[in-house]
Amino acid sequence: MFLEHMNYLQVEEYLTHDDTILIPVGSLENHGKHMPLGTDTLIPDRIAKYIEERCDVVIAPTVNYGATDDLEGFTGTVSIGVDGLIALLKTICGKFYDYGFRRFLILNGHGGNSKSIDSVGQWLYRKGAYLARLDWWLIAGEIRPEWRGGHGGGLETAGIYGVDPSLIKTEYLELSEGIKNDVSDELPSGNWTNVVFKGANVAMPRAVRSITDNGWLAHGMATDPPTKATVEWGNEMLPLMADYVVDFREALKRAPLPKACK
Repeated sequence: MFLEHMNYLQVEEYLTHDDTILIPVGSLENHGKHMPLGTDTLIPDRIAKYIEERCDVVIAPTVNYGATDDLEGFTGTVSIGVDGLIALLKTICGKFYDYGFRRFLILNGHGGNSKSIDSVGQWLYRKGAYLARLDWWLIAGEIRPEWRGGHGGGLETAGIYGVDPSLIKTEYLELSEGIKNDVSDELPSGNWTNVVFKGANVAMPRAVRSITDNGWLAHGMATDPPTKATVEWGNEMLPLMADYVVDFREALKRAPLPKACK
């Protein structure tokens, strides 16, 4: 059911009984010295393969680039920005809409993509369609609270173990985040690119590389170091995520579509 393997007659036949399409969306960005740049694409790709084994939903080619401006200081990271991703997804989803698809499942691998995906979802909703943003790492952490994690921590490291253990550079697993107070000691680094002042987080967008030279960033979460990850964890988690998406797809198929705005 991968779209690139189908011919147009198969797609036309599919649309006679189903209007759902799955689109994995990833990113090319640093995840620490121990992780590959394609982490946010490789994991959704593997989940999509498990989904294809479980049901007959059409799966579009993965969008490999995302909105990741704050990580561009790390060599190899490529961002198309929020507006660039909106434009790309609108074009892709718009074409699929024209063919008759009305239920869009976005299997998202990167938090920075969320704003763009949601914008396209609102656009599709006004056209009488639904878009569901399935952030695999957040859903995994809600299904199993012990799996919760941050950028490049144990959760995502386990995900890559579930894709290909040889992609993990084990010699770097023990390295800390190396968080620095790059603004000042009076305004120490907080969650992601926030700073902390009088106990509250204040957003101060800046390059993540100014905060850490490593690039995995779970902000000292004692429960999510990369060293916690195991192959067994990844091999359990990714198929479980596929099962969740398959079940969600069935529930969404039963829901009536919204009315298009005139």
